[in-house]
Amino acid sequence: MQLLLHICCAPCSVACISHLRDEGIDPAGFWYNPNIHGVKEYRRRKNTLIDYARSIHLKLLIENEYGLRKFIDHVYPNYEARCAYCYACRLEETARFAAQNGYDAFSTTLLISPYQKHELIRQTGQRMADKYGVEFLYRDFQPYFKEGQDKAKELGLYRQQYCGCIFSEEDRYLEDKKGKVSFQKFNNRIR
Repeated sequence: MQLLLHICCAPCSVACISHLRDEGIDPAGFWYNPNIHGVKEYRRRKNTLIDYARSIHLKLLIENEYGLRKFIDHVYPNYEARCAYCYACRLEETARFAAQNGYDAFSTTLLISPYQKHELIRQTGQRMADKYGVEFLYRDFQPYFKEGQDKAKELGLYRQQYCGCIFSEEDRYLEDKKGKVSFQKFNNRIR
């Protein structure tokens, strides 16, 4: 099977690639993440993946698009539903590329994160598979999340602190439902 694997970041790819290879599937990596904010963060994640792919002999294809303005145009004004667009734009481009370039199937490393909306990703992947006539290879990689993150840490890979979009970065600093101290409150305390 020729699989095109959408990769959101190097750390999330570690266990996904390892387990796919254990199944006898040697995926080609695909970088397409126009949701990532800011430009330096986008480049750091992409460059980390390029270096990691080289180190494990992974074929890596890059669609280089920093798309902050386009992303915001698509999620405005319903920012709370942004993940649906984020998954759709990335998985649609992956499915389109897979279909046009002779791949049998596509998948995504987004399926490893316990912080993502797993069922929405699965449904979106299947919708794009139907649209482009290429199989969506579904795998629940979540049980391997810690294993992958531990290996990424061991390898010294850059591990980001938020999902990627400007709103997930904002959420990182605001008080969440678990009562963590927000960045603003933290700054007020140290003044």
